[in-house]
Amino acid sequence: MKFSYVNPTLIQFGQQQIASLTDLIGKDQKVLVVYGGGSIKSNGVYDQVAAALEGFDWLEFSGVGANPTIEVLDQAVEICKQQDVDFVLGVGGGSVIDGVKYIAASAVYDGEGWDIPTGKHKVTSALPIGAVLTLPATGSESNQGSVVSKAATKQKLPFMSPAVQPKFAIMDPDVMKTLPQRQLVNGLVDAWVHTCEQYLTFPEGALVQDGYAEALLKALKTLGDNFANQDDAWRANLMWAANQALNGLIGSGVSQDWATHMIGHELTAAYGVDHARSLAIVQPSLLRNQFAVKKAKLEQMGKNVFGLAQSDDLAEQTIQAIEAFYHSLDVATQLTEHGDDKAAAIDNIIGKLEAHGMVALGENQAITLKESREILQQAVA
Repeated sequence: MKFSYVNPTLIQFGQQQIASLTDLIGKDQKVLVVYGGGSIKSNGVYDQVAAALEGFDWLEFSGVGANPTIEVLDQAVEICKQQDVDFVLGVGGGSVIDGVKYIAASAVYDGEGWDIPTGKHKVTSALPIGAVLTLPATGSESNQGSVVSKAATKQKLPFMSPAVQPKFAIMDPDVMKTLPQRQLVNGLVDAWVHTCEQYLTFPEGALVQDGYAEALLKALKTLGDNFANQDDAWRANLMWAANQALNGLIGSGVSQDWATHMIGHELTAAYGVDHARSLAIVQPSLLRNQFAVKKAKLEQMGKNVFGLAQSDDLAEQTIQAIEAFYHSLDVATQLTEHGDDKAAAIDNIIGKLEAHGMVALGENQAITLKESREILQQAVA
């Protein structure tokens, strides 16, 4: 257990916190406000942001969709360069915040922006960014990771850099009141799998990290079981749990997996599956494929999260409990978006994994293309 951990993102959590924007950005900074499809205009968030930025020099860019594409984001990069923007503010969910990270990094880079997620350009500097979170899911508001897509080639790739860690994140659970239920389900599932990626590996004696992870999983399970009873406390707990699932804390000093994400990204890029739903499709098959190495942690999860009794098939019961949890939220655990040709779909995904260098995934780097193919054979309907 050897690690270095710091999280410099200031978090303003709670109702009416958007007003605090006024004090979080320098009055001398030119601000680009980036948001999605316009729901912030109908739910009052835009008006709150505009009121907080009264007297500031700011402009806006909208249209950042789910799985943000560089084709759209590069338009905002151009604005930053032409207008000498000093600060980029993302108002939205993980897609908008991931997009803002790309914009901020690309705005100070002279080459092709796609060089950033492909790793050709290592991000060491970026415009400062902040986040007003409207959808809890990815934890992007207080970490250094981003995932962006290239529509032209149907690619979806991640990048990480301390330079794009948000300076602050404003988290007002009230903004969730007008969200579509499907998006709330996605946020819950995304946070669940983020936690699992750092927890469902092998025992390392990390009592604190395991304990925190189990607390998050139990909280998310409770929220899922009470999905129909959303009140202020429900919303606040989901927003905070999703943040804590991927702010770097529970993954410090322990092995991490992330294979479910890498394979899931390809399903999203190829077939337009919602990110969280791509994870629910891949995860159960992956757990069964890697059963021998994950058995001990699956048994621990079964006992400590689901309250299952010790038995010979406890690990398999745990996987079934995870599947049942997804199904209770009406989330599928097999891919159906690929059409009728299962073999061609699997070949397509394997080809993309190979092209992106995703040939040794998981905490043991043991998920080669052979294992990924086996996982997909189970995961694709």
